[in-house]
Amino acid sequence: MSLAMSPSQHRLITGSVMLASIMQALDNTIANVALPHIQGSLSATEDQMTWVLTSYIIAAAIMTPLSGWLAGRFGRKRIFLLSIVGFTLSSAFCGLAQSLSQMVMGRLLQGLCGAALIPMSQAVLLDINPPRRHAQAMALWVMGVTIGPILGPALGGWLTQQYNWRWVFYINVPFGILAYLGVRGFMRETEKVVGGFDWLGFLTLSLAVGSLQLMLDRGPLQDWFSSVEIRVYAFVATISFYLFVVHVVTTSRIPFVRPALFADSNFLTGNLFIFIVGVVLFATLALLPPLLQNELGYPVVLTGLVTAPRGVGTLIAMFLVGRIVARVDTRLIIASGFLLTTWSLYDMSHFYLQMTQVQVVWSGLIQGLGTGLVYVPLAAISFATLPGVLRNEGTAIFSLIRNIGSSLGISTVEALLTHNQQVLHERLAAQITPYHQGLHALSQVQLHSLQGLAALNHEVTHQAAMLAYNNDFWLMMWLSLLAVPLTLLLKRPPLQPVEGQAHVVME
Repeated sequence: MSLAMSPSQHRLITGSVMLASIMQALDNTIANVALPHIQGSLSATEDQMTWVLTSYIIAAAIMTPLSGWLAGRFGRKRIFLLSIVGFTLSSAFCGLAQSLSQMVMGRLLQGLCGAALIPMSQAVLLDINPPRRHAQAMALWVMGVTIGPILGPALGGWLTQQYNWRWVFYINVPFGILAYLGVRGFMRETEKVVGGFDWLGFLTLSLAVGSLQLMLDRGPLQDWFSSVEIRVYAFVATISFYLFVVHVVTTSRIPFVRPALFADSNFLTGNLFIFIVGVVLFATLALLPPLLQNELGYPVVLTGLVTAPRGVGTLIAMFLVGRIVARVDTRLIIASGFLLTTWSLYDMSHFYLQMTQVQVVWSGLIQGLGTGLVYVPLAAISFATLPGVLRNEGTAIFSLIRNIGSSLGISTVEALLTHNQQVLHERLAAQITPYHQGLHALSQVQLHSLQGLAALNHEVTHQAAMLAYNNDFWLMMWLSLLAVPLTLLLKRPPLQPVEGQAHVVME
């Protein structure tokens, strides 16, 4: 149910919560390109530097589901303000860090404080808009959630190149101050829900999510299940999640995550889709920068420029969905988005080392359009029939599932990339003989010199890497295509009232 407010107050609240969500979403990727510079400045090893990313991911994963309970218990506005202040101060602390331990502590605090910003911004936008405007509201929210990670590498690379890596964190400070002032001055406090806290549910879910994230993040470095460390994480995650499920369905008290959330079929199916979106979108974002920089030789700033049209595609989808959602079946829009995503990934699976920048820009534009057509209506339809009292918890779980999907997707494609590079290098090298037709242009001196063999091995390595990237894009293409028929699981939302009529939410 929307709250009565003036148009100017509505715009200021929307702008403030969007600024906070963009700030947090941007921070997911903006620091990645600065890691080598941070590593040199703090005199850390590559293995130690993984904790700069891992600490943030683990803290955010644990805190995300808790944000729903905190907003209900203490008031959404209060938690929102505390999150903005904590995230801004911890960002400044990261920029001032003089040692690895200080940096890891700062990133841990960033994850703890920033986890609530995206789910609560979604809940705020759903609350201050009537049902007929939920699609438009979610279009704005999706813009912040998706464009932040897309622009992060380019902005981070530019700041690091023009200034230094510390500005990657300092840039959050002015935006955090503006978001705080806007939320404090114009947002209203919500009613508080009095009730106890389910410590067992929280601890088991936190252990499950934290162990899973550690397994996915540390797996590539520890050779996955050949490592005792990874097997321990997997065991703890499995047992903890089992205990959490058993507790939720058997407890006589109000559990940490109420089963009524998943009794809503649209919310349940929406979480399945947002998991797929998390896998496809964020895994693609993780693959493209190293592909363009390492294999095609693009500098950081150019990499950001050729991947930026993905955000343009999302913006186009945002405006398009807002105009057609009242006239076209939402399920058809989502299916069309998955088909466009499939098309873009098909194009990416045919990337090659001599391709032009146009192919990168075009495929990214199509994928951005497809992602927007999926994400925008999905964020609206998933909450179309969910009771308002469950909205804080629902948006937190929605964000958690998306984050788990992105972590699982990134870990999977990175593991496949490493494995396939080795396998394909071996297969290509087996075809290299002095009688191979492709080597006729090389002289026997070149073939038998160390420099010539090193150059040949370098080219084989590049070709194997390119084919390994193609295989990853091919896998995600099939995942997107298989999601199309699953749209039939979504129930068509009730028709939204036209302008001027009272709107009724069907339970």
